[in-house]
Amino acid sequence: MANVLIIDDDQPTCDALMELVRNIGHTADFALTAGDGVTKAEHGDFDVVFLDVRLPDANGLSILPTLRQRQLPPEVIILTGLGDPDGAELAIRNGAWDYLQKPLSPKEILLPLQRVLKYRDTLRHHAKLPDTFDRCGIAGTSAVITKALEKVASAARSDAGVLISGETGTGKELFAKALHNNSHRSSGPFIVVDCAAIPATLLESTLFGHVKGAFTGADRASEGLVLKANKGTLFLDEIGEMSLDLQKRLLRVLQERRYRPVGAGYEEQSDFRLVAATHRNLGKMVDEGNFRQDLLYRLGAMVIELPPLRDRQEDIAKLAESITSRICKKYGIPPKKLNCEVIDAFRAYEWPGNVRELGNVLESSIAAAYEMPELYVHSLPEQLRIRMLKKSISKDGNAHACCRDEPSAAEIDAAIQTDGEMLPYKSFRQEVIAKAEQRYFARLFEVCDGDIKRASQVSGLGKSRLYSQLKKYGLEKD
Repeated sequence: MANVLIIDDDQPTCDALMELVRNIGHTADFALTAGDGVTKAEHGDFDVVFLDVRLPDANGLSILPTLRQRQLPPEVIILTGLGDPDGAELAIRNGAWDYLQKPLSPKEILLPLQRVLKYRDTLRHHAKLPDTFDRCGIAGTSAVITKALEKVASAARSDAGVLISGETGTGKELFAKALHNNSHRSSGPFIVVDCAAIPATLLESTLFGHVKGAFTGADRASEGLVLKANKGTLFLDEIGEMSLDLQKRLLRVLQERRYRPVGAGYEEQSDFRLVAATHRNLGKMVDEGNFRQDLLYRLGAMVIELPPLRDRQEDIAKLAESITSRICKKYGIPPKKLNCEVIDAFRAYEWPGNVRELGNVLESSIAAAYEMPELYVHSLPEQLRIRMLKKSISKDGNAHACCRDEPSAAEIDAAIQTDGEMLPYKSFRQEVIAKAEQRYFARLFEVCDGDIKRASQVSGLGKSRLYSQLKKYGLEKD
C-alpha cells in the first residue's frame, strides 16, 4: 500500500484525487499551500506527491528540490493549468516523474500513478548500493551524493558513454574512477586525459598517437592514450575544451572503434569505455556552435550530475575528517581531531572551489598545526578566515550574530529593563550596540591574530579608530 500526498490550493481537486487514490487501495493526504506541503512531506513517508504549480504562497516548482531531498525521495507528478515547455524542462531536471496539464480525467491520473508505483516497488529492492560497491574514498551520506553514487552503480553495469557534470572541484575524476572500479573493466587501465591542460596542437597526437617524423619534434613514435585505454576506461576531463575538429575525430572513433594515428598510413583499434566530464553547459555550447550536437548525444547516454559542496552541508564533517585522515597518513603524523568550531566554520563557508578547495585548506592548516593534536580555527589559512569574517558582517559594519554569540532572551531583557524599570529606547539601543561592537572587535582581532594593519584592512577602519575601539572595550594589547 502506497502513501500519496496532494499539494493543490483547490480543495475539490484534493478531495477528488484523494478519493481516486483511496479507491485503488492506497492512503492519501493533502495540503493547500506549499509551506504546509513541505512540512507534511518532511514528517511523512510518502511514495508519490501530486504537486500543483500555482500555489498561494509559492510556485510549486520552487519546492520540488526540497521534496526530493530524502534518502528515498517521493516521486513527484506536476499538475498545471498552463502548458509551459520551460516549466516542464525545469520540472524534469529537478527530478519530477511526470508533468500533467489540467483538466485531467481519472484515467489520465491513474495511468502515471500506476506506473510510478510499479517503479517504486522495483526501486525499494534495488535502491541501495551493492555491498561490494567501491566508493573510491567518496565520503558522505547526503541524499544528493547517495543519488549520484546510485547512478554510478547503475552506469557501471553497462559500457554506455557517461557524462559527469559539475562545478570545478566537485570530484568528477574520483567519480569516474569509482565508475571504472565497479565495472567489468576494473582489471583494465584507467586513463585520464585533461583536455584543458594539454595544448590543442598536441591533444590529437596525445590521444591517437603518431608515427616518427609526423610533425616537428616527433623524433619517435607514440601509441597514444586511446590505445593505452584498450580493455579499460578512457576519462576525458573537461571535454568542453576540445576543438570542433577533434570532436569530429572522436565521434568517428566512438562509432567505429578504429582510428588513424597522426601521420600514419594504417589504422589502430581500441576497445575502451568513454567517460567524459565538464564544468561547462554543453547544451548551451551546442547552441552557440562550439560543441557538436551528435557528440553530445553520444556522450549523454547517461548523465551524472555532481552537487556542489554548499549543497552537501550534512557531509562536510565526514568529508573533512576523511580528508584530514588521508593527509595525516600522507605525512606520517598522528591523526588530528577537528575542533567543533572548525566544523562550524566549514559549514558557514560557501566553498566556491568545492571539495578540492576543502582539501587544500585542510592540507595547509595541518601543516600550520603540525605538532598540534587538534585543529583549531586559528590554524586555518588567513584569507579563508578573513572571508569568513567578512561574510559574518553586515553592509553597515555591524556583526551578524553567530550561533554562539546571539543574545539570549535573558540578555535582551536585561538590556530592556534595569531594576525593573524600562530603559528609554535610546539607552537600550546604545547598550545593545555596545555589546555587539565589543563582540565584533574581539572576533576581529582574534581572526587577525592581533595584527592592527590586517584588522584595519578587514574592517575598513583607520588605525586610530581601531585603537580607540580597543581602549573603549578593554581590548588593548600590552
